[in-house]
Amino acid sequence: MPQTLPNPLNPFELGTQLKSLIARAEEALVSSLPPADTAPVELHQAMRYAVLGGGKRLRPLLVYAAGHALGESSQRLDAPAVAVELIHAYSLVHDDLPAMDDDAMRRGRPTCHIVFGEAMAILAGDALQALAFELLAHDVDAGVPPVRCVEMLRVLGRACGADGMAGGQALDLAAVGRKLTLTELEFMHGCKTGALIRAAVQLGGLAADASPEDLAALDRYGHAVGLAFQVRDDILDVEGESAVLGKTAGKDAAADKPTFPSIIGMDASRRHLEHLTQEAMDAIAPFGQRGALLEELARYAAARLK
Repeated sequence: MPQTLPNPLNPFELGTQLKSLIARAEEALVSSLPPADTAPVELHQAMRYAVLGGGKRLRPLLVYAAGHALGESSQRLDAPAVAVELIHAYSLVHDDLPAMDDDAMRRGRPTCHIVFGEAMAILAGDALQALAFELLAHDVDAGVPPVRCVEMLRVLGRACGADGMAGGQALDLAAVGRKLTLTELEFMHGCKTGALIRAAVQLGGLAADASPEDLAALDRYGHAVGLAFQVRDDILDVEGESAVLGKTAGKDAAADKPTFPSIIGMDASRRHLEHLTQEAMDAIAPFGQRGALLEELARYAAARLK
């Protein structure tokens, strides 16, 4: 039976358990980053600025939610949750650079390169990416079987590279001023935004030693949620306000970048968002109540206001 989806015009408040997991992720991020007063001081300050400046923490939440759906403890999920958020933070730092999206505001404050300069922002992004893989590799020391650890490294690496975020950003840059088909747009965003969201869900499953069937279900869920998140982002870019979003509203239209509303219209974008959210719900239906947090996050991705 189709789920009752949230009204995109109303705010969606996360429940108590997910809020507690956000707090856990924040603590893990703080302890994983280099101290701000150790050399090289400016680099470490830039890394902490990029990561600890707020954010939805959707990707760590997806790691925890997927792992919990399969009975894994939060402690075993901390490293992949931190790793995926470090990768996300690095990608934002680089995306905001003048050579990329050239944005001056992120999460309601100046972007990393505005505060620390372009060179230091590039280095901070590089260092965050390296730290993410270092943390995952340390999971072997924490008792994670080496074969599973290597698979987690592979999943995260693929999500970062030419088949993931980097490839998606390249397609995004090449798409400026062009009229893409819906298929082309979904492929681009499936790489740029969706790949890391899918990886987050997969990392949670792998950390919990999921069966191939469960991993396949999680991947279907992650694919749908990743696209839904981007559709909602495009809708918010049209309807949102900079003060609420924490970043520059209307920037995609100003830059003549293809978006879901520009290609299929706002009404069709909302219907597509509902369809993708339903796909996510259907994928995790076999988990029953164990998938409650995943269901909540799918609804949040479709109804968030920023």
